[in-house]
Amino acid sequence: MLLAQSQTADNRWLNIGIFALFVAVTMVIVFRASRNTKTASDYYAAGRAFTGPQNGIAIAGDYLSAASFLGIAGAIAVYGYDGFLYSIGFLVAWLVALLLVAELLRNTGRYTMADVLSFRMRERPVRTAASLSTLAVTFFYLLAQMAGAGGLIALLLGITNKAGQAAVIAVVGALMILYVLVGGMRGTTWVQIIKAALLIAGAFVMTVWVLGLYGFNLSELLASAVQAAGEKVLNPGAQYGKSEISKIDFVSLGIALVLGTAGLPHVLMRFYTVPTAKEARRSVVWAIWLIGLFYLFTLVLGYGAGALVGPDAIKAAPGGVNSAAPLLALQIGGPLLLGFISAVAFATILAVVAGLTITASASFAHDIYANVIKKGAVDDKQQEVKVARITAVVIGVVSILGGIAANGQNVAFLVALAFAVAASANLPTLLYSLFWKRFNTAGALWSIYGGLAVTIVLIVFSPAVSGDKEAMFPSLDFALFPLKNPGLISIPVSFLLGYLGTVLSKEKFNAEKYAEMEVRSLTGAGAEKAGTAH
Repeated sequence: MLLAQSQTADNRWLNIGIFALFVAVTMVIVFRASRNTKTASDYYAAGRAFTGPQNGIAIAGDYLSAASFLGIAGAIAVYGYDGFLYSIGFLVAWLVALLLVAELLRNTGRYTMADVLSFRMRERPVRTAASLSTLAVTFFYLLAQMAGAGGLIALLLGITNKAGQAAVIAVVGALMILYVLVGGMRGTTWVQIIKAALLIAGAFVMTVWVLGLYGFNLSELLASAVQAAGEKVLNPGAQYGKSEISKIDFVSLGIALVLGTAGLPHVLMRFYTVPTAKEARRSVVWAIWLIGLFYLFTLVLGYGAGALVGPDAIKAAPGGVNSAAPLLALQIGGPLLLGFISAVAFATILAVVAGLTITASASFAHDIYANVIKKGAVDDKQQEVKVARITAVVIGVVSILGGIAANGQNVAFLVALAFAVAASANLPTLLYSLFWKRFNTAGALWSIYGGLAVTIVLIVFSPAVSGDKEAMFPSLDFALFPLKNPGLISIPVSFLLGYLGTVLSKEKFNAEKYAEMEVRSLTGAGAEKAGTAH
């Protein structure tokens, strides 16, 4: 481990150089993209000009976050089978998005999730609720990415003190703000496409390299991992089988992962960047193939890190379990491969945080400012975009402060909390809006606010925050709820609240609006077209 740290420190300028090259290239692309960012449609939805395959690659770039690359590889290296279950949940989740959400959302909405939810409801209260939910999910997700940045740079540059890592997180936040301010959704999408290509290519090279060391025999690799960490890495239960509560916790986590993807605002917003619903479906199919392929790579990388680096060395590294992939790169390919893989991981964080930031800023500007405060009477669409840019700066600053506070947390777990909020506050309302004729404004508000409140309260009083050695505040103990992930309770509660709010309300549903929404969602008649200025 000391050797790894000294090599990292000796080659920090090489690592910085590779990272700076990526930033320079993407910044040029973002500035070029900004030339075509003139209207609100350009800023929020990239003019709906991307093809299905392009958007699919961008979705993969947006979705394969620091949690996927750093957190899952580390979880597999340390916990084996249980770590890989994150990958399964993240991948299977796309079937929900493909079959129930992608096309219908593209046909019905315009820029944000709230466009769909408010289509046949009272607009102002529903938009306000949907925007607050979007901001909550985005905040949890941004925390995970910023924490990942701190851990990665601790390893990459040999920065072990908290002040240095805080400065690094601030730099990441500043770059993120610049991407969003200058390039809008078009620039952000190209950054995500480049990052996805680099990430999948880098993971492929490392996977082939690791397998080559074992004669391309997966059994040999697994046997070596068992020698390093014991039989537990091949059996279920290393992380979630220690008690009955931990087994229930795993079920809760799995439900949150599978149902959360279709409620993630930054994923939903990507469906608006394509010209038609058909292209939205194609983009999801492309994303599924690319994401599935990548998760197969993480299986080899995780067990490879466990075998070649060792679980103890990984846990002792400055970034903890999140350091598994960079340490494996250093072990097999030396400083040059470490520099490349670390730069790719850093690019991963930058691309994802840019996507999250533009989603949150669009939600506030389009939903809260334009449609709630201004009641839809925004004379100058550039004013709406200006508000979105100001919001992006505010969100950037808040995420920097939050990332500094969350530095050192397991990023895969932090993302799982974001998924729990998305699955509880967003998905039930979205599905009810699209498929239940009787659903009304009261049901939507009960579902969003109730799901959001229940999820956040359960998280605050869970072992994820206090009362556990791996908690956010390990020295405190106010954990009243036994599960680390609240999905098992919060998701059914949110569905129930949406139902109760609807049936107990005296508000009558709008049959004409529902019929219009149904026709539009299924046929695309009246949907926002590509290249339309708003």
